[in-house]
Amino acid sequence: MSALEDLPNIGKVLASELRSALIPDPEALRSIGTEKTFIRLNCLDKNSCLSKLYAIEGAVQGIRWHKIEALRKQELKMFYYHLKR
Repeated sequence: MSALEDLPNIGKVLASELRSALIPDPEALRSIGTEKTFIRLNCLDKNSCLSKLYAIEGAVQGIRWHKIEALRKQELKMFYYHLKR
């Protein structure tokens, strides 16, 4: 996969946001990781939501976000609410 749009959960809008956050391709996304990617996006748009965080995690793992393990979802939820406080 060479384009962000080829990843699960990544459509044109999120791909554009990722590129604006200087994440040009799937390799960069995996290298930066879910939490750091979300921090970058949140700096550009304070309205970034929990669903976007899950979408990023699913893309990093190469799965639909619905299939993220419950424990990992809970970790991400805690990260999200801590960041948004």
